[in-house]
Amino acid sequence: MSSTPSNPDHGDLEAVRELARGFFTKEVAPFEDTFIYQGFPDRTVYRKAGELGLLCMSVPEQYGGGGGTFTHEAILFEEQVRAGDSALQLGVHTGIVPHYILAYGTEEQKHRWLPKLASGEWIGAIAMTEPGTGSDLQAISTRAVRSGDDYLVSGAKTFISNGRNCDLLIIAAKTDATARAAGVSLLVAEVSDDTPGFERGRVLHKIGQQGQDTTELFFEDLRVPTAHLLGPAEGQGFMQLMQQLPNERLICAVASVAMIERAVELTVAYTKDRQVFGKPLMTMQNTKFELAECATIARVARTFVDDCVDRHLRGDLDVPTAAMAKYWASDQQCSVVDRCLQLFGGYGYTTEFPIARMFTDSRIQKIYAGANEVMKDIIARSL
Repeated sequence: MSSTPSNPDHGDLEAVRELARGFFTKEVAPFEDTFIYQGFPDRTVYRKAGELGLLCMSVPEQYGGGGGTFTHEAILFEEQVRAGDSALQLGVHTGIVPHYILAYGTEEQKHRWLPKLASGEWIGAIAMTEPGTGSDLQAISTRAVRSGDDYLVSGAKTFISNGRNCDLLIIAAKTDATARAAGVSLLVAEVSDDTPGFERGRVLHKIGQQGQDTTELFFEDLRVPTAHLLGPAEGQGFMQLMQQLPNERLICAVASVAMIERAVELTVAYTKDRQVFGKPLMTMQNTKFELAECATIARVARTFVDDCVDRHLRGDLDVPTAAMAKYWASDQQCSVVDRCLQLFGGYGYTTEFPIARMFTDSRIQKIYAGANEVMKDIIARSL
């Protein structure tokens, strides 16, 4: 999207929406069952997205990106949800990983890595979570020990989105094993199946988002050049993570709103068509009241999250508000999809209806990017 302006008008955003919708309809949806069967999407799909200019749209053009804003990527994430795709982890690849590099990378690092992410030649991932460490990022045990011009990284990570396919991996590791937050650093590793000291574990089988690549990763003296440290010094990683997590949580909230709206749209259409006791299901009071409530939640969620996006674009989306958006929108997503599935009756429990996959895909939203219980604790600390 090299022609995308920094301050896009309505027509520009609609062009992105149309392009994204066509991409998911033609290049992703027909292969959804294949991705679910194998447990990960084909790498070629990322390349096709890159060729269309749909990756790294908010990255400056000088680094191969589109020169746009978060709004462009929010539209991409919305259209992905509306197409019913949960295989491509675009939130991580294009919404999260590039912005760590933009925020903390050197000019050399930006020019080295960002164009390859924007083109889809490389797939990006970030490795934070460990088998014994979930939301408590200060307690990670993966270590990075200096050895000449390299770090030797040893440890294990789990639940890593894009872990099987990734070429560029941001690793949260302890460069000072004696410290908690002050010992965490972020290192960028260029990896392949043949990289010494790097091993991809099993692709994890999940109750939802079954076509998405979620993998274990193992490091045993993986060599990462010291020049691949993000930031000017060691020990900056925890602060960097805290600064970037509001962006990640806003991505979750954007996806939640899109899912809520899609669930309501599908259910309204179904209940108007479905005949029960000789008349449309929509004419029954319980159905009307349930959908009226769900539609109201959709409107409130859209208004709240759009305001958060506006604040993010202005640079004043604070941590507690981002936590509110992530926790509340994902809670409402799970609730609304559940209520809508109920109105489909037995058909809602069959995989031939999209609402069933939406139900299982939704549940993870309350867990990743910081569990909702952690979000509430963050909010409470600001009161």
